[in-house]
Amino acid sequence: MLKRILFVVAIGMMVFTLIDCKKDDAVEPDPLAPLVGLWNCTKATRGGVAQDGYDSFKLTLSGTSGASTFGYVAAGRPALSPWPASGSWGFGTNTSTDIVRDSDLPVSYSVTDTQLELTFTYSGSGFARVNEVSGTWVFTFTK
Repeated sequence: MLKRILFVVAIGMMVFTLIDCKKDDAVEPDPLAPLVGLWNCTKATRGGVAQDGYDSFKLTLSGTSGASTFGYVAAGRPALSPWPASGSWGFGTNTSTDIVRDSDLPVSYSVTDTQLELTFTYSGSGFARVNEVSGTWVFTFTK
């Protein structure tokens, strides 16, 4: 009789142990990690037309996980460009596809380990002759 009781207790303990050993909830990947780094422009289009002068364009995205805003530096861009020399960016509503540049320019992005594509419609003012850079831009970068 004692053996049966011990057997039932042992089975019960194993069941409770197995129930308690659930897999950890999946950890959300850090959306910042694949974006941070030095990106070299391989193609720039405005309104679907290839743009000259971006052969030396490099975009450096920086940031620290947990922060709400991050920085960027745009080097080697032509004088007439929708990019200022530097600024800030943050994630938009969907952190896997949306960022906001300089507090008010929505940018759609797609990123892999080696490629980044940024798409935005520029109509702002400030650092370039606006009429010559207004439109929908698509920038493709590689690491």
